[in-house]
Amino acid sequence: MPLVRIDIRKHSNPEHIQTLGRVVYSAMREAINVPEHDNFQVLNEHDDDRLVNDPEYLGIQRSNGQVFIQITLNEGRTVEQKKLLYRTIAEGLNGQAGVRMEDVFISLVEVKKENWSFGNGIAQYAE
Repeated sequence: MPLVRIDIRKHSNPEHIQTLGRVVYSAMREAINVPEHDNFQVLNEHDDDRLVNDPEYLGIQRSNGQVFIQITLNEGRTVEQKKLLYRTIAEGLNGQAGVRMEDVFISLVEVKKENWSFGNGIAQYAE
């Protein structure tokens, strides 16, 4: 059910963004109980002038290695689950992909279950 979008500046290692996607999917499985095979991602690399980030907002010192992650998912997770997800993603990206934790920007977009169609023109989750 989640749709993950990851946006980064172009990286010298073409596998880097794939690693980011794997880490985020694993974190979602662990922290918010996303089921196996429920993995839908849009992975984008951009030229330097196509991503903008404030290097000091909220006192967090960001670099040009900023990773933007937007996850659209069903509403209903607790604040504790969301905090665990943020931490698990940031720690995973740091440990497995060398991304500074300060550079992990995550936004959740919560939607009602009827707002999904996974194919065939059917709202699979509509009650």
